Amino acid sequence: MSHIVYVRMKKNVELAYLQNVKLKDIAYISASIQWKDKLEATPIYKISKKDHNVVVVDSFLVIDHLNRQYSDLEFQLIGPAQTIIRVKDYKKPTNILVVSAVWLLLFIGTAMTIMNFHYDVSMQEVQQKLHYLLTGDESDYPLWIQIPYSLGLGVGMLLFFNHWFTKRFNDEPSPLEVEIFKYQQDLDTYLTHYENNLNDAKRMD
Repeated sequence: MSHIVYVRMKKNVELAYLQNVKLKDIAYISASIQWKDKLEATPIYKISKKDHNVVVVDSFLVIDHLNRQYSDLEFQLIGPAQTIIRVKDYKKPTNILVVSAVWLLLFIGTAMTIMNFHYDVSMQEVQQKLHYLLTGDESDYPLWIQIPYSLGLGVGMLLFFNHWFTKRFNDEPSPLEVEIFKYQQDLDTYLTHYENNLNDAKRMD
């Protein structure tokens, strides 16, 4: 009677450049104690220079590889059909000039966007009328309204993005993090789709 081994592929992993990929790196294994350690140490793939920064490992190829090595075991796959390996590359030192130029560009662009928005909605006139309604006096620069309003913009942006440098205000993800997560999901879907088409083309050849 053959032993049943359950294999669940990990969706995303990050491994080192030129690393030998073992089964435990890309999948979770449920098996008897006598088999589990040996299965987890089974080599599956070696990351090479041609892989660049992403490798997509198909579960069908993994199961086929395991069946050839362990003919007395029965493998059952559950969960994702592929594992996306993101290769950790050498990180170049941060270029202060580039960071400063990008920060300055974003700062100017954001400031222009805010100013143009306030000009379009006639924010200054609104604040002047609000000052007149509350005090009965006319003023071109109602600073007691404008200063708190300006500070409120900054505080509102911090609360919206839920970040102050590396500090988070609460455990909820910010809208930016949600959009990045959605983008990552779309990118993973594209990578797996492209890899499947590539594999099909190779089989046809």
